[in-house]
Amino acid sequence: MSNKEKILQMYFDEHQIQTIIAKNIGVKQSYVSQVVKNDERYSMEKEYRHNKSIIKKAEYNKNYNKTYKRTKKIDDSYEQLQAQLAKDSMELSSSSRYISDYDFSKWNLSFYHRNKKGNLVLISGIIAGFDVPRTVNMNVKVPTQRHKHKCCMSY
Repeated sequence: MSNKEKILQMYFDEHQIQTIIAKNIGVKQSYVSQVVKNDERYSMEKEYRHNKSIIKKAEYNKNYNKTYKRTKKIDDSYEQLQAQLAKDSMELSSSSRYISDYDFSKWNLSFYHRNKKGNLVLISGIIAGFDVPRTVNMNVKVPTQRHKHKCCMSY
């Protein structure tokens, strides 16, 4: 039996891969590939191996999904909401009867736009009471001697 016949038998009948065939016969894998590709059964064998691979992969994924242990995520959104509510409650229930202009603008940011200086200005067309601030100064002086001429945005 010649090398070509052995290669064809091992590849098509025994369904072995090219590297194993090359080791058993003592030839290079590229030679095995050339011999196999010149056979008329190659396209059918290639399709058979492809289908077999798909089935094998599907079985693997099925078993993997059954046995994979996912880490449970801790859902702390409720605790975050409670903390935010407590913070807001503290801000709104301070001892003074009035809320600061800054806090009001923070709570109602959609009522304001920024002007060229960076301050918040009430959008024209919004009807508001007398106690709603028309402008909120956002430029706060930095209290250090080194940066005494600079302003920073506090929001």
